[in-house]
Amino acid sequence: MSSQSPVAPTQGKPEDKRALWSWALYDWANSAFFTIILTFVFAQYFSVSVVQDEVKGTEAWGNIVGIAGVFIAILAPILGAIADQSGRRKPWFISFTLLCVVSCAMLWTVTPEQNQFWNAALWVGLGTLGAEFAFIFYNSMLPDLASPARTGRWSGWAWGLGYTGGVLSLIVALYGFIEADANLFDLNRDNAEHVRATFVLVAVWYLVFALPAFIFVPDRPSTGLGIAAATRAGFRQLKESIAQVRQYKDIVRFLIARMLYTDGLATIFTFGGVYAAGTFNMGSTEVLQFAIALNVTAGLGALGFAWVDDALGGRNTILLSLIGLGCSALAILVVDGATAFWVWGMILGIFVGPLQSASRSHLARIAPPHLQTQMFGLFAFSGKATAFAGPLLVGWVTAVTDSQRWGMSTILVFLVIGFLLMLTIPASETRESEATG
Repeated sequence: MSSQSPVAPTQGKPEDKRALWSWALYDWANSAFFTIILTFVFAQYFSVSVVQDEVKGTEAWGNIVGIAGVFIAILAPILGAIADQSGRRKPWFISFTLLCVVSCAMLWTVTPEQNQFWNAALWVGLGTLGAEFAFIFYNSMLPDLASPARTGRWSGWAWGLGYTGGVLSLIVALYGFIEADANLFDLNRDNAEHVRATFVLVAVWYLVFALPAFIFVPDRPSTGLGIAAATRAGFRQLKESIAQVRQYKDIVRFLIARMLYTDGLATIFTFGGVYAAGTFNMGSTEVLQFAIALNVTAGLGALGFAWVDDALGGRNTILLSLIGLGCSALAILVVDGATAFWVWGMILGIFVGPLQSASRSHLARIAPPHLQTQMFGLFAFSGKATAFAGPLLVGWVTAVTDSQRWGMSTILVFLVIGFLLMLTIPASETRESEATG
């Protein structure tokens, strides 16, 4: 362990409820970016109105998000290690949040013209980096705020708030700006101002609901290292962690398992709408309704399983969620009617939220205090490093078999292998001692 590592916060002190609710509200704040910008509104606007070719637009969008993912995977552990050495995390957290907020506001300048391609790519790329990097520092604050006995509860409540905020921000965007009879600010529809205004909505939403976290969530004290010294110390600590990887073997296995089951989960969200449209002949409105309903059930699942996490532990909650997710995904692959697809899709959603929430709480419990941000940097890495694998495998198997069902069935491979790896991880979740660092 580096001699400059910050001292871990005192355990056993009373929880600061104002700080915890302010922290949890940040999930509500940043969900608008992922829902409106990355998933539903800007992604479609980019393909249809900027590139003006849905096939080429989808390909270009995939490249932009993929390149951003590579940067996140490479830089996340490094930034986490540097922050651990400098002590303070809020300056990083606030700076990256503001980077995303400004980027979203600048998307207003992306008019529906092909010459706006690079303008769009720049700001959505920077926004993605800002949101993802801010989330690293946000996640790493949880162990300092919540007692170990309530870590799962707070993680689940925050994730549930995130899904709720995402759905509500989308509803505001659709019925306040995009729908034909929405005319809040007398926007020029010929120049897509009604759509571009939703990007400004995200900026305002993100900033307003992030302010409580900026103000009320406490920070660790500074170690006194300047940015240059903290950077050097961070690289040394990261190198030491890699050299001493056997001391963190349970964390490594967990991160590999998460990498696999997250690939499966991400592929479900990536291809869910395509599968619904192609196999069950659902129109765009129905697909959007299904997506909203899926987010609602995922949020309810995260909230409902929050107590289960504290009672059974993160590892067991992950295993339970993977069983539910795998069974419902299998059912979706074999049913024929749209009604059955809806029913099993909603059941699947219930297990999505707990899987994500329990993954965060599990790492919060087992990460060594002096390496928390670095470990959550690696957590971000595990979510991005092989993100290409699931979509590639689905596309390849679909092409070979000429069947969407067989293509989507490859998702089960990621879920099953992730489940088997999680079985090798101890059920006890006592945090690594300082001595292991």
